[in-house]
Amino acid sequence: MKIIKAKKITKKNFSKFGQLIDTSKKNPININDGYAKRFDNLINVDASKNKGKAIVSIFKAKKRRFPMKIDMMEKHPLGSQAFIPMEDTKFLVFVAPKGDKPDVNKIQSFLVPKQTGVNYNAGIWHFPLISMKNMNFLIVDRKGKGNNLVIHKFKKDQIILKK
Repeated sequence: MKIIKAKKITKKNFSKFGQLIDTSKKNPININDGYAKRFDNLINVDASKNKGKAIVSIFKAKKRRFPMKIDMMEKHPLGSQAFIPMEDTKFLVFVAPKGDKPDVNKIQSFLVPKQTGVNYNAGIWHFPLISMKNMNFLIVDRKGKGNNLVIHKFKKDQIILKK
């Protein structure tokens, strides 16, 4: 049995999986006569393979219970996928590097802090949304031709996620 414990996420330790979506260390542009600040170019939305397009969706997530059994992972080889919480809360991500299947020895889990989202690079293995409360997430990903969902089920490996 392999037990994975979530660790604090940073731009550096998450960089091989994707980008963090936050406004720290970003200089905003004042807009709307000073009533708003715009933070540009926070992530790279990758949706153009096979003439795909970027779409915005809302996922209504249910709270997960821990420890949690991980029995599968998925990847989206044709585009990136961003998860942005619509409430001021933390959530977890469970990832593995690109490859034909998830490398169990390279799996990592991260605790994403409040006011932060993540954008998985195309082809990164991940477990579906792991919310710590019932809430909505804004999702930016790809829609278009081609198989953009690959699922790997763990048959022999027993993997447990602890927060």
